[in-house]
Amino acid sequence: MDLTSLRTRYDRQLRIGARPDGPGARVERDGPVVRQTGPAHGWNGVLWSRLGPDDADAAIAAQIRHFRAAGRTFEWKLYGHDGPADLAARLLAAGFTAEEEETVMVADATALPAHEGLPEGVEIRPVTDEAGVRMVVEVHERAFGTDSSHIGHRLLDQLADAPGTVAAVLALAHGEPVSAARLDLQPGTDFAGLYGGGTVAPWRGRGLYRALVTHRAHLAAARGYPYLQVDAAPTSRPILARLGFEELTTTTPYVYEVGAVTE
Repeated sequence: MDLTSLRTRYDRQLRIGARPDGPGARVERDGPVVRQTGPAHGWNGVLWSRLGPDDADAAIAAQIRHFRAAGRTFEWKLYGHDGPADLAARLLAAGFTAEEEETVMVADATALPAHEGLPEGVEIRPVTDEAGVRMVVEVHERAFGTDSSHIGHRLLDQLADAPGTVAAVLALAHGEPVSAARLDLQPGTDFAGLYGGGTVAPWRGRGLYRALVTHRAHLAAARGYPYLQVDAAPTSRPILARLGFEELTTTTPYVYEVGAVTE
C-alpha cells in the first residue's frame, strides 16, 4: 500500500470531509478547523485542523468557547502529522488533558485471512436490537471497568436512524456475551472503521479479538469498502500487524472537560 497517498485520502475523506457520525450530530468548518458537535452521549470534538504558530492559540480558544457554550466536554484528536509542531504543548497549556497515544493502522479489507476458527461453544452474532445492544454494553463494562452506557445510546441511535452505517457483532460463549466490536461504515468513503473491540478477562488470549477483526473485514469488503482503519492501542497493535495492518500515523485524544452536561 502507498501509505503517503492513503494518509492524504484518509485526511480528505474522514477528517476534512467528515460526515456526522450519528443522529443529532453536525459537522462544520470553522476557519482552519473541522469539528463535530453532537448529543452528550455522542462524540464531540475537533476532527481536523490546519494551523500555524500564528493562529493556533486563537483557534484553540475559539473551540473552547464553542463547546463551553454547547455544554459539551470535547476531544481534540491530534494526529502525528498535524501542525504546528508544538500543538500538543499549546493544547496542554489551554487546559486539555492528554490520553493514551494510539496508532492509526490500515489494511486492505480483501487481503485479510479467512474467518478465524472459534473456541468450542463460541459463535459470532450480529447486533440488531436493544437486547443485543445491552449485551454490547455489558461486555464493555466487564472488559474495561468503566460506564459504557454512552456506547449503548449511540449504537441504538445508529441502528434506529442509520442502520447502514454500523455493524455491531457479539461473540457468545454458550449464550454468554464475552466479546463485542463495531464496524463503522461512512458512505462515500474508502475506509471502514473498526471500533469498540473488547473481550472479558477470562476469554482474552483465545483468539476472539482476531476473529472479530477478520469477521468485520469480510463484512466491510462485501459492502464495497477497500480499506479498514483502526485507532490501535498498544495491546492490539501487534495482533493487527500480524494480520497485515500497517501504521499510517498516530493519534492522541486531548480532552477538555466543561463540567456536567444536560440534554
